[in-house]
Amino acid sequence: MMKSCEITMTTIRLSIISSVFVLLLTGCEGPQADRVGGTPKLATPVGMAEYLKDLPAVRKVEPWSDEYAPGITITTEHYDIHTTLLDPLMLRQVPGFVESAYRGYQSQLPEPIDTKTRLTIYLFGSRQEWEDFTKKFVGRQWRAYMKIKKGAYYLNGACVAYNIGRKKTFSVIAHEGWHQFNSRHFAYRLPSWLDEGIATLFETSRYDKGRFYFEPHKNGGRLGGLRRTILTENMIPLKKLISLNPGYVIDDRGSVLAFYSQAYALVRFLREEDYGKRLGNYQNLLMAGLRGEWPLEPELRRIAADRNIPLTARFNAFVSSKLFSLYIGQDIEQIEAEYIAFCKKSVYRVRLAK
Repeated sequence: MMKSCEITMTTIRLSIISSVFVLLLTGCEGPQADRVGGTPKLATPVGMAEYLKDLPAVRKVEPWSDEYAPGITITTEHYDIHTTLLDPLMLRQVPGFVESAYRGYQSQLPEPIDTKTRLTIYLFGSRQEWEDFTKKFVGRQWRAYMKIKKGAYYLNGACVAYNIGRKKTFSVIAHEGWHQFNSRHFAYRLPSWLDEGIATLFETSRYDKGRFYFEPHKNGGRLGGLRRTILTENMIPLKKLISLNPGYVIDDRGSVLAFYSQAYALVRFLREEDYGKRLGNYQNLLMAGLRGEWPLEPELRRIAADRNIPLTARFNAFVSSKLFSLYIGQDIEQIEAEYIAFCKKSVYRVRLAK
């Protein structure tokens, strides 16, 4: 359920085509062909739409009429992207990036799911446009979202971001995009550690030959946070970690970073450790949440399914602990010992900046 990385329980997570302007000039009849009324063609929605329309991931591009700035709507197979960002070098990679992320979300499941309705992304060119939109989109709680320094949020079915540089912008869109994906398609909302842990897997990516590849093992921010947590002996015990709802029970930045880095490590541990011996358990937990098959009492199932009901810390703690025991294992002390060993192994070569 998106919320911003640290505000809504979810904390805050390429190659440049050097010949683009040469390509733009190819076939032009004269120096005025790239200008509209004295304005560079690519600085206009019409010009940008023309520039992007033939990209492989793009289904359709058209001008977007909004009150914040001139923009365009890019339609891909799974997304409608409304954007006021008119940076050609960055924007030409956005359609392929979000579709790569969508494939990554599907890969968390043992089999892909059939989806029909496109997801919505708002990508603004400036912080001011993002703030103006957020004040109207969020409603009375908009002030809380202003505390987001550099990030994005998921709310009301949409992922809302603004340009903070290509690498960071893509990172937060992919993180929030996971919340958007599972909120749309899963029958039940996921425990916080699982939801946030999976989202961090998409914060680091590599661009190669027109596609993006996500590389969780190279997520320097989470690995650095994990290393620091271990060195300062501030590891959150596993039993507590899986019961935490960071938006409600953690009130200092250090503990929030510890939660996210450990949730990141826990999801990787379940997927990777000992040649993926718990991968099946992990996927069974997700598939049962997707299909609405968690073996919970009727009232708990109702709360898990109804996203209009506030997710309380008490509910998250109880359900998360029960699901972990049912799907991952009851011997939490043994699992924790293996988990800690995995964490230490993962950060063995990580060096912190002084």
